[in-house]
Amino acid sequence: MADPSIDGERYQGLVKDLMSARRAVQSAQKSDDEEAVRKARGRVDTAKRALGERGPVWWSDGARDYTRCLAKNTPYADWYSSLSNSDGEESG
Repeated sequence: MADPSIDGERYQGLVKDLMSARRAVQSAQKSDDEEAVRKARGRVDTAKRALGERGPVWWSDGARDYTRCLAKNTPYADWYSSLSNSDGEESG
């Protein structure tokens, strides 16, 4: 989700940049050009950060950020422990 405070014209330009960068990644991958893939992925990252899709949070809802926490150490622990791994064993 993009930062809703970005004005419409700037938002459209950033989305255009993002789509162009994604096409560049695809093109570079098809031509097996690792350097071009790296550069294009950097452009994708730059566009996503400008849109607020990556990087520091742009919202302030007062909730704690659990991004860098193990699921078992968050309010989601019970839910997480109820999930099954792909090998059939319980997670946790």
